[in-house]
Amino acid sequence: MNAKRPSLFRNKFEQAVAGYIFLAPALVALLVFLIGPIFYAFYISFFHFSFLDPQNAKFIGFSNYIHLFQDKEFLRALGNTSLYTLGVVPVQTALALGLALIVNNIRGKTFFRVAYYIPTVTSTVAVSVMFMFIFSPDGILNKFLANFGIHGPNYFNSPKFALPAIMLMAIWSSVGQFMIIYLAGLQDIPEDVYEAAELDGARGWRLLWHVTIPLLRRTTFLNVVMSMIGTFQVFDQVYVVSGGNGGPLNSTLSVVLDIFNKGFKTMQMGYASAMAFVLFAIILIFTLIQNFFLGREDK
Repeated sequence: MNAKRPSLFRNKFEQAVAGYIFLAPALVALLVFLIGPIFYAFYISFFHFSFLDPQNAKFIGFSNYIHLFQDKEFLRALGNTSLYTLGVVPVQTALALGLALIVNNIRGKTFFRVAYYIPTVTSTVAVSVMFMFIFSPDGILNKFLANFGIHGPNYFNSPKFALPAIMLMAIWSSVGQFMIIYLAGLQDIPEDVYEAAELDGARGWRLLWHVTIPLLRRTTFLNVVMSMIGTFQVFDQVYVVSGGNGGPLNSTLSVVLDIFNKGFKTMQMGYASAMAFVLFAIILIFTLIQNFFLGREDK
């Protein structure tokens, strides 16, 4: 027995070494391209820093963070992003659940899954260009409205309609992703639960409200968190639609677009890093709040 222990120890040690060797490339890439830049960005957020002149970086403490809440452009971007999130997340979640319930109970599920999921894997730039054509002054939407005597506006050049038009574009392009997640959640609900509920007299809306939706609570939490993170990080659509300036009149300026402009156009990389960490903190706080209320319901 004692003679076998060194051999057994050696085999486990060799397996562990082999495992770390195989993990090493991924760990190095993670450290170099993700973890390292995160810590470096946090470091330079306390500096007046530009990559054009990194030698003359000046430590300014929390000045970047303090200035954020006096910056009217950032506050406008934060307001636009919050409004965008409030408009997209509830509608997107409700539509995804509705589509999942429909697709789950009809023939040809595979076809509808693919059909609704295709916009999700389509390039956001291509989707943005398509919607710019649809919402143009002489586009498909205004031609359709003209049949009813309605003169449609120039949506993406109107401070009133530009952001809502981008919301519609975001909902259309990503609802399929959340529908697929809801479908997985629906198929995970045991049939016995529905049979028991029906024996107790639950039918139609009562079955949906008292059985399906409560059992999909964790799936809904996942969808809401993912959707919220995506909406707070919106960039591609607003960049393409506004040409990178957040227009008209900053009505489509998002926080990430503002970070991009500050970091790479005006070269205020320290200030842009501070903005990025404030955005991270906002997303984290909202996620923790949702997780807290979900935990209370579970208890």
